[in-house]
Amino acid sequence: MEIFDRWRAVFILAFLVAACSGSGGGGSSPPPATNPPPAGLFTDSVSYSSAPNASLPSAAQVTSVTHQQITLNGTMLNYTATVGHLSALSPSTQQPEASFFYVAYTLDGAAPATRPVTFFYNGGPGSATVWLHLGSFGPKRLDTGEPNMSGTPPFPLVDNAESMLDISDLVFVDAVGTGFSQAIAPNTNSTFWGVDVDAAVFRDFVMRYVAVNNRTTSPKFLYGESYGGPRTAVLADLLESAGVRLSGIVLQSPALDYNSNCGILDIVLSCTSYIPSYGAVGSWFGFSTPSASVAQLPAFTEEARAFVRTQYEPAIRAFLASGTPPTDAQLTQAANVSGLARAFWVANPNRNPEFYRLNIHPGTLYGRYDGRVSIPNTFPPGQEPDPSSTLIGPSFAQRLVQYLTSLGYTTPSSYTMLGNAIQQWNFRHDGRDLPDTVPDLAAALTQNPRLKVLSVNGYHDTVTPFYTTELDLARIASPNVAVREYVGGHMTYLENSSRRAMKADIVEFYRSALAN
Repeated sequence: MEIFDRWRAVFILAFLVAACSGSGGGGSSPPPATNPPPAGLFTDSVSYSSAPNASLPSAAQVTSVTHQQITLNGTMLNYTATVGHLSALSPSTQQPEASFFYVAYTLDGAAPATRPVTFFYNGGPGSATVWLHLGSFGPKRLDTGEPNMSGTPPFPLVDNAESMLDISDLVFVDAVGTGFSQAIAPNTNSTFWGVDVDAAVFRDFVMRYVAVNNRTTSPKFLYGESYGGPRTAVLADLLESAGVRLSGIVLQSPALDYNSNCGILDIVLSCTSYIPSYGAVGSWFGFSTPSASVAQLPAFTEEARAFVRTQYEPAIRAFLASGTPPTDAQLTQAANVSGLARAFWVANPNRNPEFYRLNIHPGTLYGRYDGRVSIPNTFPPGQEPDPSSTLIGPSFAQRLVQYLTSLGYTTPSSYTMLGNAIQQWNFRHDGRDLPDTVPDLAAALTQNPRLKVLSVNGYHDTVTPFYTTELDLARIASPNVAVREYVGGHMTYLENSSRRAMKADIVEFYRSALAN
């Protein structure tokens, strides 16, 4: 018997795990401004489409190349920005499969043979990589002022003092059917819309980039966000199997096992791993009892984990199996930790994240990607947006096209920030209707015992809660896997203090991975 409604599941996936889709900003950015690029740079006249049946008859691999500077830690770095397309080739036929749009930043004067290179991508499925590109560790970042967003949109694009360019070359690449990436005939975009085919074509892009740019001996890292987490797990296994040795993997708010996340599945599933995240959000607003300050958050969430692990998860398992409710004391503790009124827990002791954000404080709508972001709830039931997404999406869209123009790349096409791939995505993987990619990551670690993995997560993320990620990764039981939490939501790098802390942890992670 089918255990979940497929169409309802697809809708929930599209709404909840769009991997920083910025859906409030619309599916596509407007065409670039009409300002011409500097003389001698690249105007791309190709019309790109994110439609499922779209394909390019052929693909030119043309790029715009500019030379830039950035100061990091008091040192001026000269670097090259390369913007354009590179075709992934079929391993069996060497025929072009898809034309990938990418932006690469390479440090001038560094030896490619020993210089690390990191591949970044968002997820969705169907989300472009604009969020990581202009939000995380590239040379420029959007200053959103999260969580208050007190500035005037569009938020400014500023030099990024936490850029990773001092430790690695950076390649930001968009999935097929997003950005300006498109399939090449006889393939169509939807040819690559599935867990396994998506990871395989990403493998082919990485291998092609490595070959074309003489990076065979460079230490290689992957950085995937949200659905980019499961993509990374499968991709890492495929790359290792193809003889491409990885040095490290960074998972940003990953959704590794869709079958362990009650915010994704429309089936009866325990939601207890969300409770520590509920507590972090409740504490931020002073709803939890007792509330925790930012400094107290690690201890507070550890107590919440212990409550879930020793008491509430066993109680909910019994509730789901036989209808036996948790004890009064357990219901009271769930209310105290989360800040959600006890009456709601009595009515249903297994509360999902959508109910939580809509009911924690009547009249206020809280973010899913970042629960610290809130606006008055004046929306009809069932039409409530995610303010942590809608308040920043338009700025990302506008600044991206302006930034690409400044790098010498213009096109009449619209940049697809969020396509419709999720509506046709084949989520089946290893015989399951929805993917569990923890075994794929474990397989990559088995193939490469020196491979290091770092998962970075936000305390206030109620899309991919940090405790769910901890439980997923604990199944691997490897000393090579580390998990870190920071103040903030799904995109912890948008929080200034957290981005600085993340950069310090990533520097240490790269040092350790390269020492191997």
